[in-house]
Amino acid sequence: MTLQQMKYALAVAKAGSMNKAAEELFITQSTLSSAIKELESEAGVTIFLRTGKGVTVTPDGTEFLAYAGRVCEQYELLQEKYGKNANIKRKFGVSTQHYSFAVKAFVEMVKRFDTLKFDFAIRETKTIDVINDVGSMKSEIGILFRSAFNGKVIDKMLAENELEFVPLINCRAYVYLWKDHPLANEPSISLEQLRDYPCMCFEQGDGAASYFAEEILSDAEYPRVIRSLDRATQLNLMVGLNGYTLCSGIICEELNGSLYKAVPFREEGENLNSNMEIGYIVKRMRKMSEFGEVYIEEVKKYLKL
Repeated sequence: MTLQQMKYALAVAKAGSMNKAAEELFITQSTLSSAIKELESEAGVTIFLRTGKGVTVTPDGTEFLAYAGRVCEQYELLQEKYGKNANIKRKFGVSTQHYSFAVKAFVEMVKRFDTLKFDFAIRETKTIDVINDVGSMKSEIGILFRSAFNGKVIDKMLAENELEFVPLINCRAYVYLWKDHPLANEPSISLEQLRDYPCMCFEQGDGAASYFAEEILSDAEYPRVIRSLDRATQLNLMVGLNGYTLCSGIICEELNGSLYKAVPFREEGENLNSNMEIGYIVKRMRKMSEFGEVYIEEVKKYLKL
């Protein structure tokens, strides 16, 4: 099987039809169809089911395309680094759930290097993307949390991507809200008290299970939920709608501002998801770069570890 064939298969999956994919690839439909058939024959799996309305990806095809996508990503990284028009700057990337301390540590790390010589990237993104980014080596380090509730699912995905989780800190649940929220001055807050206010959650994509949620206590039922994609929007919604989120309580005022407070969450009964184990993920057996070492040093410094 060739890289070209894999790229064709990924294009078909994205387009949802042979005809549309052929147009986007500027090749004939017969050429594309022939290439896909050869690929399926060599791989020994049926990647697509052909219908009158287009194509659908089979379960075997979904698994195959996941691997093909990683191969193509790695090829693009090689081209970027060693190809004819390669960018000679060394690269370092971090993918993280929406933690202000992760961004603060990145800022302090970048200050210690010359940005004219290096290419840095930080990606605040979905949980699954944090894992995929580090698994495909798009990012060297990922920051996320595990709990008693999501631990088995997260560990399984890490194993599939040849990743390891390195614990940093354990945190109890906090309610994060703006300083003038009606509950902001409570010594602690229960779920019952929060019932009249919307819970702010970071969107994890269609069909994403609660196991990938960034908010602790994600298995609880919230009558009012508002989803968003980025931290700035969520902070604005907290002010505008008296919303709240459930978090680790580790807040960087320098980045988030002083308009917000973290109030201890008051447990009512047994809650298996009330303890967060925040850590970082890296590729197994891969030596960490100097950038990675400095970044983790800054994270630990901020967390006072």
